[in-house]
Amino acid sequence: FLPAVRQVFQELLNMGWADAVRTLHPDEEIYTFYDYFRKAYERNAGMRIDHFLVNAPLKKVIKECGVDREVRGWEKSSDHCPVWVQF
Repeated sequence: FLPAVRQVFQELLNMGWADAVRTLHPDEEIYTFYDYFRKAYERNAGMRIDHFLVNAPLKKVIKECGVDREVRGWEKSSDHCPVWVQF
């Protein structure tokens, strides 16, 4: 959430890189990280900190992509959810 990080991420997008998940799901509420404190996963209070950046040719051939949110609910799982892209 830091302004400097957001600025650098925007610079990457301005260079022509695209967020694969946002390409197919521009308006959805999508999180890839849920802290272990305060039942963040159960409240769907996450952050989007995992991205697949693709160049223009790859952006054109994205077939599907998403975040496997349910994996975060597994016993002894990571605090990150798997992000995937199919070309």
